[in-house]
Amino acid sequence: MQQVRAKKSLGQHFLKDLGVARRIADTAPVGQVLEIGPGMGVLTQFLLQNPQIQLTAIELDNESVRYLHEWYPELNVIEGDFLKLDLNKLYPTGDFCVIGNYPYNISSQIFFKVLDYKDRIPVCSGMIQKEVAERLASGPGKKAYGILSVLLQAWYDIEYLETVPEHVFAPPPKVKSAVIRMKRNSRTTLGCDEQLFKTVVKTAFNQRRKQMRNSLQQLAGKGNPILEENIFTRRPEQLSVEEFIELTLLIQKTLNS
Repeated sequence: MQQVRAKKSLGQHFLKDLGVARRIADTAPVGQVLEIGPGMGVLTQFLLQNPQIQLTAIELDNESVRYLHEWYPELNVIEGDFLKLDLNKLYPTGDFCVIGNYPYNISSQIFFKVLDYKDRIPVCSGMIQKEVAERLASGPGKKAYGILSVLLQAWYDIEYLETVPEHVFAPPPKVKSAVIRMKRNSRTTLGCDEQLFKTVVKTAFNQRRKQMRNSLQQLAGKGNPILEENIFTRRPEQLSVEEFIELTLLIQKTLNS
C-alpha cells in the first residue's frame, strides 16, 4: 500500500526518525494507552512491541485508518475525532495514558481535554510544537508562561525532554518540535473553586501586561477593597500556581460575602 498523503487541513507532519519515535514510545507507562493521530504508525509500531501496553489509537484521517488496518491488523483503531470522544465510554474502568505526535493545530485543545480527565490520566506525553512545549513547561517570570502553564502545572509535573528539528518530518513543518511528558502530581484538590480558578487565570492572562487589580476588577467588582492587597499589584506571569490559588480564594471570599 502506498504512503499516506499528508493533509494540511489536518495539520499532518509524519515523523520519519525512528530514534525519536522509539524515545517517545519509551515515555508511555504500562497499561491502557491511547495514541492520538497515529498517521502511518511510526510511533505505533514501538508501542505495539511492548506486551504490557494495551494500545488503542484514534485517527481522524480515513486514509491513515486504512493504512493502519493494512499494516497493523492487530491494532485497535477508532476512526474519529479525539476532541469529540467520550473517554469514559472508551475506558469504563482504570487509568489510561495519552500519547502521540499531536496535530499542532489542535494541541492546546487536546491538553485542555486531558485536564477534564486529569483524575484518570496519570501520564500524557508526546510531540508538539516547540513553542507550545515551552509554554507548558515554563515557570513564573518567563515570557512563555501563560494560561496553559498554570492550568496544567496545577495538576501535572511537566518535563521538556528534547527538541526535534524540522527535517525529521514529511513534510517538514515550519517550526521546531519538542517531546514532553506530563506526570500527574499528588494534588487532589485546589482548595478553591476550580471553575473560578480557571476564570481567574484566563482573565488575568488575557490582559497579561496589566496589573491584576486592573484585569480582575470585573471579577472582584470595581472599587472592591481586596484589590488593594499586594498580590493585585503584580502581573500574571509573576505568580506561581499556589499564588493563583490564593488569588482565587480572595475573589471567592468576596463573591460569597
